Amino acid sequence: MLERYLIAVCIAAAWCVLCLRAWRTHRRKATQEASTLAHAADGDIIVAYASQTGVAEDLANRTAASLRGAGKAALCLPLGHIDANLMKRAQRMLFVVSTTGEGDPPDAASSFVSALMAPQPADGAAPAAMSTLAHMRFALLALGDREYARFCAFGASLDDWLRRHGARPLFDRIDVDNARPESLDQWSLELSRALALSNPISLAPISYDGWTLARRQRLNPGNAEAPCFHIELRPPAGLQPAWQAGDIAEIELSAGTVDALPQHRQYSIASLPEDGAIHLLVRQVRKPDGQLGRVSGWLTETAAHGTAIPLRIRGNRNFHAPDSARRLILIGNGTGLAGLRAHLKARIGAGQHQTWLLFGERFRAHDYHYRENIESWHANGALARLDLAFSRDQAERIYVQHRLRGAATDIRNWVEQGAAIYVCGSRDSMAPGVHKALVDVLGTQTVQALMRDGRYRRDVY
Repeated sequence: MLERYLIAVCIAAAWCVLCLRAWRTHRRKATQEASTLAHAADGDIIVAYASQTGVAEDLANRTAASLRGAGKAALCLPLGHIDANLMKRAQRMLFVVSTTGEGDPPDAASSFVSALMAPQPADGAAPAAMSTLAHMRFALLALGDREYARFCAFGASLDDWLRRHGARPLFDRIDVDNARPESLDQWSLELSRALALSNPISLAPISYDGWTLARRQRLNPGNAEAPCFHIELRPPAGLQPAWQAGDIAEIELSAGTVDALPQHRQYSIASLPEDGAIHLLVRQVRKPDGQLGRVSGWLTETAAHGTAIPLRIRGNRNFHAPDSARRLILIGNGTGLAGLRAHLKARIGAGQHQTWLLFGERFRAHDYHYRENIESWHANGALARLDLAFSRDQAERIYVQHRLRGAATDIRNWVEQGAAIYVCGSRDSMAPGVHKALVDVLGTQTVQALMRDGRYRRDVY
C-alpha cells in the first residue's frame, strides 16, 4: 500500500515539475514578445509576417536582416502579435503575408484579423482604435499559389483594409506565385527605391547542402495507385543540423534547361536530429500523361542511392510543439503522418504520453505507414489513444473527420483539460473536413479561441 502511495506521489511531483517548466517557458516567451513590442520605436521599420508553413516568416526575417545590413532599424514580428497600439505608432510597416485554404489568412494571424480587421456588428465600421492609419506608409508582399482560385486573397484583403483606413502604400502590392525569385527581386528593388537606400538591398541567397540519399523504401507495395516511400537523407560530413518537430525540409532540383527555374518542394520532416537523418514520407506523383512529378519522381525513383540531394531545413514555428506538459491531439491523413510522427517521437522522448493520434489513409493492409512504430507506442502506453480511418476498406467511405465526430465527447474533454490540436495533411480534402468537424463538435467560438491561443495549428498542403 505504502509503495503504491509513494509511486503516486512521485508521478504527481513529476507532473508538477513538467507544468512548472511549461509555465516558465510560456512566461519567458510572453515577456520577450512584450518587451519587443514595448521597445518598438516610432521610427523603426516593422516587418510583420503571417505565415502558415514558414515561407512568409523566412522572407520577412531575410527582409529585416537586409534592412539592418543597410543601416535601418528594423523589427520582425508575427502579425498575430501586432496590436492596435503598435499600429497607431508605426510610421512604416512592411507586411509579408501568405494565403491558405480557400483564400483564408494563416491560422496564426487570426487574432489580428478578428481584433482589428473584423467590422463592428452594428454599422460595419472599423474599431475606433483603427479609425485612421493616415500616419503610416506601408508595403505588402503577398504569397500564394496560382493553382488556387483565390490567389493571394488574404494579401489583397489586408492591402484593401490598410488603404481604406488611410495608410499610404510605398508602392503597389507585389503578388508572388510560389516564391518566384523574380518577384522577390522586385520586392528588394522597390524597397530600396522607396526607402532611398544608397545601396540597393537584396535578400540573401538561400544555400542548400548536399544530403546523401541513404535509404528509400516503398511502404505500400500493394497500392498501385498511390505509391508512398520512406526516404532517409543523411547530412554531409561536418554538418550538425538542428531542427524541431514541425520543421520543413525544402529540396531543390536544378532546372533542366538554361531558361527554366529550379524546382522546389517542401516536405514535413518525420524524424528528429537524434535519428541521424532526415526522414521523409513522399507520395510519388504521376501526371495524366504518365510522366513522374519532377521532384517526387527524382526522390522516389530516378535518384541513385548516394546521390547528393540539395536540401535546407526551414523552421516552421507555427507547427512547433506546444508546452510538453500539454495534452496533444494529432490529426492527419496520408503523408501528413510525417509531421505527426516527429511530434510523437519528440513527446515520447520527453516522457509525455498524453497524446492522441487520429490517422486516415486508403487501405489498412497497404497504407498503414509506420504501423509497427505506432502500434508499439500505443501498446506500451507511449501513445494514449489511437483512432484510424481507412476509407476504402468498406463500401461507405470513412475519413478522420468521421472518427472525430464519433469521439465528440472525448474530444471536448481533452480540450477542456487544455489539449492542443495539430493537423497535418491534405489542404484540399482532409483539412476542411476536419475543421468543420471540430466546429461541429466544439463550437465556432471555441475553435476560434483555440486558434487565437495557438492551440489549434495546421501544416496542410
